Amino acid sequence: MTDKERLYEHMGELIYAIAMADGKIQKEEQDAIDEILKNHKWASNIKWSFDYEKEHHHTVREVYHKVMSYCIAHGPSEEYVEFVDVMIRVADASNGIDEDEYALINEFSYKLSEHFQGDLDKLH
Repeated sequence: MTDKERLYEHMGELIYAIAMADGKIQKEEQDAIDEILKNHKWASNIKWSFDYEKEHHHTVREVYHKVMSYCIAHGPSEEYVEFVDVMIRVADASNGIDEDEYALINEFSYKLSEHFQGDLDKLH
């Protein structure tokens, strides 16, 4: 499996976490996920990991921490912008973005930015 395949599997996990952040996956969120995956190059990787997390009922925090650990180990990637965009689309699909979803999106963005900026600062 390539790094890119692994990265997109973690995107599926992150989608699961954001969809579950409010306690359950809403129909509108599932519809948004299906629409996102419809023509996505890595749809099979994303869907596989999303379905795995859904089937095993892992907590939002467990999944989030697993994704964050992988992303930090993986290093900076332009795909993280897509990850955040997808998180926003899924969260917004059902009655807008709630407090828990907003917190998860912001935490993901902030922690990655903070970590990689710290790495850059060490180089200078």
